[in-house]
Amino acid sequence: MKFGISILCCVLMCSFALAAQNGLIQVKGSDTMVNLGQRWAENYMEKNPDVNIAVTGGGSGTGFAALIGGSCDVAEVSRKIEQKELDQAKVKGFEPKEIIVALDGLAVVVNLDNQVSGLTMEELKNIFTGKITNWKEVGGKDARITILSREVNSGTHVYFKEHVLNKAEFSENALMLPSSQAIADEVSGNPNAIGYYGMGYIGSSEKAIKVAKDKQSEYVAPSAESVKNNKYPISRPLFMYTRGEPSGTVKDFIDFALSEEGQKIVAELDFVPIK
Repeated sequence: MKFGISILCCVLMCSFALAAQNGLIQVKGSDTMVNLGQRWAENYMEKNPDVNIAVTGGGSGTGFAALIGGSCDVAEVSRKIEQKELDQAKVKGFEPKEIIVALDGLAVVVNLDNQVSGLTMEELKNIFTGKITNWKEVGGKDARITILSREVNSGTHVYFKEHVLNKAEFSENALMLPSSQAIADEVSGNPNAIGYYGMGYIGSSEKAIKVAKDKQSEYVAPSAESVKNNKYPISRPLFMYTRGEPSGTVKDFIDFALSEEGQKIVAELDFVPIK
């Protein structure tokens, strides 16, 4: 029975690889990167009309699961692969290839009517873990803070938990939302809300606050320049992962993303080019 299952998995993986070689590329993963991936795909397909690229989100965890399971060629992710995912890939017979394709700053956003304009990393940790529960504790009005977070499958959630909360747990009162856009919509309509997402999602209906490493440090707004010069405290690389060294059409698509034209798209969508 196990032998039969192994044969079936091999057939499915080989069929999928053949589909990529024949001009069909499946890209899955980070919601932070989905718009970026779609723009890359649209521009690439204009130059290569015989290639079809499908880009979908769902979270970085979804992207890694699809890559390991053989249902995508490229995982777009906003965090590094975890050891358990590496182990799963090795069981499947491949070693994931990591490619940094852009840089990003995680914006912490509040409602436009919120008078708070800057917070330290410690204050952010205390807000999102539930130690600080009222805006008046950080210079705002007397109102209970509404905490918004991405769901646990999100690479953005994982990164924020590791680098802002120092791996502490989010408050039990935090609302876990399925997408960056959902957070943006809630913040724009809720004067007491605070959330976070990739700075490419910053819109005119929310305010990105400045962040300082501590009380003695400069408060810095998320921007391409502050991410590039490493002054903004909540910055990260964005990745593509493939099943081993990319080749054929998949490699050509990734090369396009890394090209001058591809990196110009990165800047146009308010991420930070790596070149």
